[in-house]
Amino acid sequence: MALMDKDARVMAGLATATLRPEPVFALGAASVHFGQSARAVRALSDVTLQIHPGERVALVGANGCGKSTLLRLLHGLLKPTAGHVQSADRLRQAMLFQKPHLMRLSVQANIAMGLWLSGTPWRTAKTRALEALACVGLTELAQRSARQLSGGQQQRVAMARAWALSPQVLLLDEPTASLDPHAKREVEALIEAFASGPNAMTLVFASHNLGQVKRLASRVIYLEHGRVLADLPVDDFFGGSLLQQHYPAAHLFVKGELV
Repeated sequence: MALMDKDARVMAGLATATLRPEPVFALGAASVHFGQSARAVRALSDVTLQIHPGERVALVGANGCGKSTLLRLLHGLLKPTAGHVQSADRLRQAMLFQKPHLMRLSVQANIAMGLWLSGTPWRTAKTRALEALACVGLTELAQRSARQLSGGQQQRVAMARAWALSPQVLLLDEPTASLDPHAKREVEALIEAFASGPNAMTLVFASHNLGQVKRLASRVIYLEHGRVLADLPVDDFFGGSLLQQHYPAAHLFVKGELV
């Protein structure tokens, strides 16, 4: 009977592994160094992890811990110095930065330009841009100069530009860090909407706002000096006992006592 129970558990495990989708990202001992030889700065060291479709992954840690470097590595803006980074075939992804770069064009043209550069005819791109602006509630600003908008409005334009590309994965680097509370709530609501529903995007975002992490994330990765020291479901990360017993540095960070 014990053998049969063991076989049943093995079969159940195999079935679960078979049903789980392939990761959108897989990193194996990935490192990123800036500079040469002994003076090189180790921005990331031996990072091994997988991110699966539908996850909402928050990257947390002190300034300089490697959050932004990891996001840029996932987006292909950086190459690993050692190890490897793999992404799913034909993966569509977009990245938002803390301060979006907008061209000296209208709001609509800023969004349409990204589509046009990816091969969409200009007329179609302009129509899609209006759909994207409706999605973020900025249709009435379509013909305004993008650089004349407030910080919160500019970030929503950047969200619209990402949405227009229909990405499967959205990477965000401190997307609300420089915004006022009202604008933060608006951008958070958009992020939540993008990660919900039948066409939900996989999210990977860096944030210093632990309240935001609790609201948006399903999984939290804590980095320190370029290394992953904790990788937990959000409830376990903020649950207290597990973090305190097994991840003391992350526990101190959450309490605001990290030296």
